[in-house]
Order: sequence, then C-alpha cells, then structure tokens
Amino acid sequence: MGLRKHPDEFASYDPHESKQVTQIRTQVGIVGAGPAGLVLAHLLHLEGIDSVVLENRSRQHCEERIRAGVLEWGTVELLNQMGVGERMQREGLIHYGIEIRFGGRGHRIDFKDLTGRAITVYGQHEIIKDLIRARLESNGQIFFEVEDVSVHQFDTEYPSIRYRQDGNTHEIRCDFIAGCDGFHGICRPAIPTDALTVYERVYPFGWLGILAEAAPSSEELIYAYNDCGFALHSMRSPQITRLYLQCSPDEDLAKWPEDRIWQELQTRLADDSDWRLNEGPILQKGVTGMRSFVVEPMQYSRMFLAGDAAHIVPPTGAKGLNLAVADVRVLARALKHFYSLGRTNLLDQYSVTCLRRVWRVQRFSWWMTSMLHRHEGNPFDQRRQLAELDYVTSSRAASQSLAENYVGLPME
Repeated sequence: MGLRKHPDEFASYDPHESKQVTQIRTQVGIVGAGPAGLVLAHLLHLEGIDSVVLENRSRQHCEERIRAGVLEWGTVELLNQMGVGERMQREGLIHYGIEIRFGGRGHRIDFKDLTGRAITVYGQHEIIKDLIRARLESNGQIFFEVEDVSVHQFDTEYPSIRYRQDGNTHEIRCDFIAGCDGFHGICRPAIPTDALTVYERVYPFGWLGILAEAAPSSEELIYAYNDCGFALHSMRSPQITRLYLQCSPDEDLAKWPEDRIWQELQTRLADDSDWRLNEGPILQKGVTGMRSFVVEPMQYSRMFLAGDAAHIVPPTGAKGLNLAVADVRVLARALKHFYSLGRTNLLDQYSVTCLRRVWRVQRFSWWMTSMLHRHEGNPFDQRRQLAELDYVTSSRAASQSLAENYVGLPME
C-alpha cells in the first residue's frame, strides 16, 4: 500500500444517518490530542505521512490543563529533534538531581555524577501548546470539541473513525488508527475483551495536589518520607510551586482548607535545618487516586494503543508523559517503515517492543511508590522501609539504579 496524497474530503449518503456524511481520507487517524497523539502526528508529518487528529475537548482545555511536568532526557532530546523544543529550551528548568528526605535529613541523588544526564521541568500543558502550534503551522488537520467518536472496521484493511461536530456527521477513512485517547477513551473498549489481558494494581492511597503561587523552596524536587505520610515538592516555573501529599484516595477536599494543607506540607517536608517551605495562594487543588495498569497487547489488527490508553503508572516516578512519548516514537518508526518499504514487521512487533519498556517503567514506579509512601502495617514493615531508604541513599550502586531509571532508560 503506497503513500496517499494529502487528506481530502467528499460527501456520501448514509441511510442510517438519513443525512449526508462528510468523509475524509488520510493515512493515520489519531484519536486524542494529548502528548501521545500530538507527538505522533508531528513525527508522521516530518516523514511525509498524513494524519488527522480528533479531540473531544476544546483547544483551551488542552492547553490549560495542568498535568505532569518532569521530562526525561530522551523526551527532551526527541522534542528538540522534532523542532518543537525552542520554548522548552528557553523556559524549562534543568535539574541534575533530586533530594530524598527521611529521618529529618536530606540526601541528594546526583544525576549528573551518576548518569551524566538531567531531567527538565516543563509543564505538559506547555508542551501541548508547542505541539498544537506546530500542527497548525504545518497545516495539519486537528479537530477539537468533536462528539460521539467511534472506531470501526479496524480489523480490516479499511478502518474508519466516525464523529459528530457542529451537528454534522463525519467519517475518517484511514489505513491505521492510533488510540491516544487516554485511560477513559473509546479505543481500548472497542477491542474485543477476549483479545486483551488487563493487569492492574490499585493503591490504598492517593495524592492531594496543589498548584501554589509561591517561589519554589528548592532548586530541585524533594521526595519526603514522613511518619505522617509522603510529600513531594516540585515546581512548574520560578514563580509556581507544585506540591503533593499522601492522602486517602477518596479524600474529601472540603476537609482540607489552605491552612491545614500548608501545615501538613511543612511538617512532612521539614528537615533538621532551618529550611522552610514557601507558602502562597493556592491556585488549584485536587485528589488523584493511584493505580498501576497495563493492557496486553497494545494493538489489535490495524488499531494501536499508546499512552494512557494502554497503561497507567503511579506518578511517583514521573513517567506517564514520558512513557506515552516513547510509545509513539516506536509507532512512528513502524509506520515510516511500512509506508517507505511496504513491510509490516515493525508494526507487528509494536506491542512487544513497547511492553518491554512499559513493564520496566511499571517496576520502577511501583518501587518508588512502595518505598516512599507510608503503609498501614506492622512496625517491622516500617523499619524495613527506612532501611531501604538508607540503602538507596548511601550505596552508589543503588543510587545509580534510581538515577538511571529517573532520567529515563534509552529509547528503543
């Protein structure tokens, strides 16, 4: 199957709709305008492969929704190679380590010394802005605020995606469908249940996260283990701090006024020095439950799942966005291989290739979560947990393992 020309539109009549259906032809139909969908669309554009992106939310929502902000070195490298990293290079905060606090003391994990690499703090919503701008500047097709999206015939050579917009029905006819529509999207549920195996772990705690108008109190992220529970100090900019504290997954936010939140954060992040957390107006707060989730395989015939549609990791290791980018890098390469050489071997191996990284990242995220959160258990378990933290922060080999995983495993 050769390359098609730029997507074109034509009208047909569907007796089930009793009205005209506008049809669009393209090579790859992408459901979801999150990091996975937009990175994939731009990678395909750079290879001359046409795609259409659908998103059920507004452009404003996508560009303003505060999510992850820690980028592995490989993600940064890829965004720069794609030509969308200029603003990230200018505004992103480069970190060469993190701090782990427990027992009243801080212990720095030196990424530069241990791996020669760094992470970059740059909000996911900022990446989305950069990618949407690049998509529109390249005249790529992206449709926001679409409704009733559904995928069809992806087990044949003629997949299609249907949606409604402004009261009209549209159909995208494509060669492949990329399901980049998140954990609650429509693509994964469209696959026959007996074709998938689900692996899941639900954790007995969540994160109460806030965005505060306060200068970060540290140049690097601080992960804190405390008898009261885990806490994390992060940031989004030199003026905005991102903070989290361990709570119940069904925590009632009404019971957490600003004063209580700051008091609890001060307690959990404290050390034996005179360090104190900067406080300021809370701009946003919410509770996020924590789970590990993987579906296998990540493909079914001509539909491929990527990002949160295929896997969820607890946020402790800062891997969700990075794992989504790694998925679509593999998919883009496989699609290039197909369209340039007519071979399907890389597409056939997509799931196996991605899952090797997915499970390694799941292991790391589970380990970080288990090591740093307060568990309801007997005193033996709590003493063992402290021993593990002591080992990780005092052994170069253990620190290097943490650093290698945190800055990001090599891209496939």
